[in-house]
Amino acid sequence: MERPLLDIIGLKTWFDTDEGVVRAVDGVSLSINRGETLAVVGESGSGKTVTARSILKLIDTPPGRYAAGQILWQGRDLVPLGPRDIDRVRAREIGMVFQEPMTSLNPVYTVGAQITEALRAHESLSRKAANDAAIEMLRLVQIPTPERRVNDYPHQFSGGMRQRVMIAMALVCKPKLLIADEPTTALDVTIQAQILELLADMKDRFGMAIMLITHAMGVVAENAQRVAVMYAGVVVEEADVDELFANPRHPYTQGLIRSIPRVDTKAIGRTRLEQIPGSVPNLLELPPGCRFSNRCRMATADCHASEPALRLVAPDHKAACIYA
Repeated sequence: MERPLLDIIGLKTWFDTDEGVVRAVDGVSLSINRGETLAVVGESGSGKTVTARSILKLIDTPPGRYAAGQILWQGRDLVPLGPRDIDRVRAREIGMVFQEPMTSLNPVYTVGAQITEALRAHESLSRKAANDAAIEMLRLVQIPTPERRVNDYPHQFSGGMRQRVMIAMALVCKPKLLIADEPTTALDVTIQAQILELLADMKDRFGMAIMLITHAMGVVAENAQRVAVMYAGVVVEEADVDELFANPRHPYTQGLIRSIPRVDTKAIGRTRLEQIPGSVPNLLELPPGCRFSNRCRMATADCHASEPALRLVAPDHKAACIYA
């Protein structure tokens, strides 16, 4: 079999605080193959963004640290790399669209200057050649009159247009992997659909893989081939997208799917949306055993005895539940 493009093995990203050690990512293993879209889903605080930022070593150290694990990019471990070596990977080989397009762009530079920064650093292009490439990228992400807008500042763009600029910045060096961290947050439904359609188009155009981080299960169903469900710093389920929605094995995944609003016949008779009781536990005070046990309706004494490992429960389907 072909080696995965990205292979994360037992990654632990911890933060040292005055209250204790926050194990934000605590033994995550994930892989992404060439040309596929892997969705990483879970509630806020589940460790999705820390996992993504760990890949490109964007964690402030201290207080953060890589306590264990490997991040194999095309077979090369990124964890030991110094600043100069990891800079060669960022943007050129792995691009990232950050959360909150309203605040991720620098307000004192034009969007053209921000797009060309990575090009001039990695491709050694002249100012004019880099500017021409920025205009072409703005055209590809469907910014009207890119020749004029390349000289505009972020505040002159709407939220949806800023997100398109962020995508242009991430893709200008034509990376092999794009990490999209909640790319539709704070956008209205119509613009969300346009951004997701744009990502799919760019994926096909450049032949890249996508790591799509989201908490919206509807987005996952329409845009991913595989899904990894995270909870309290660990992966609790991983499967093909069709298999996951048809046969979710972990109670947390089942709860996420049941909370999706329905308009078909299965919604008849419901008086209100189902919800998962409680909230994600404090990572400084994790419950004994299964991390989901204090919110799980199926939990028994065995669930509190030890933490279940992520194991194969069906072909290409893994779950971390003793009853899976």
